Amino acid sequence: MKFGFHISISGGFGRVVERAKIRGCDTIQLFSRNPRGWRYSPLKEEEIEKFKQNRKTCGIDPVFTHLSYLPNLASPKSDLLRISIFTLEEELHRAKILGADFVVAHMGAKLDSPLEKAISRISDSINTAFGNVKNNVILLLENTAGEGSEVGDRFSVIRGVIDRIDDKGRVGMCLDTAHAFEAGYDLSTEKGVSDTLKEFDDTIGLDILYLLHLNDSKTPLGSHRDLHWHIGEGYIGLEGFRNIVNCPLLSHLPCIMETPRKNEEDDIKNMKTVRGLITK
Repeated sequence: MKFGFHISISGGFGRVVERAKIRGCDTIQLFSRNPRGWRYSPLKEEEIEKFKQNRKTCGIDPVFTHLSYLPNLASPKSDLLRISIFTLEEELHRAKILGADFVVAHMGAKLDSPLEKAISRISDSINTAFGNVKNNVILLLENTAGEGSEVGDRFSVIRGVIDRIDDKGRVGMCLDTAHAFEAGYDLSTEKGVSDTLKEFDDTIGLDILYLLHLNDSKTPLGSHRDLHWHIGEGYIGLEGFRNIVNCPLLSHLPCIMETPRKNEEDDIKNMKTVRGLITK
């Protein structure tokens, strides 16, 4: 099992690997652009080459990019949906340039529209993006906590999205532990982990699970409130994560932590905690 963090690109891509190695990362996730705005700068060839060389030298693999916060692939508002699709297309392009094999994306919020129509909009948006961008970057759909009108807190809903995607070879899953717990999947016990993975496999399929977002939850089971917390210090707890990281069904997966960060020491502590849970 490989472990890493979401790493800041502040100061340029040339500094990403240095930050990753300080934290003991084997794998990383990053934004390829400003996550809180629609405008973005072109990727600089010199920075990208430095990033690629540094990650190769340090053996960091795989690399995941994360779609920015503003796109809403489920939106009933046509203007927002249009720019959301364009942003997804650009992210697929940028991931390829960076040498990332995967883009992680939230499916969005349905607002006041019916769920079935939102599911269709998400899959139609992805089909459009895939039609316009022909590369081998895999899009990973991330489960949600179900906060507000978010789509994707139930595995059955995610299955509905995947079923409508034409090129299924270009889509997979990212399972966020905090989101799953907050959505009502109990990952705090061995039985809960087993039951959750069985439902996931029966509904979606473990064969398309490419990434774990390893986050504890600051809110209780089924709260539908998305608040990440430090590994072992939230409601999932140390025993929950011990069962997760030692589960044979998950042992091949990379894990990215998105835990709270005041400074790099917080990340180093979480990395030490999670590695200390491995018993096999």
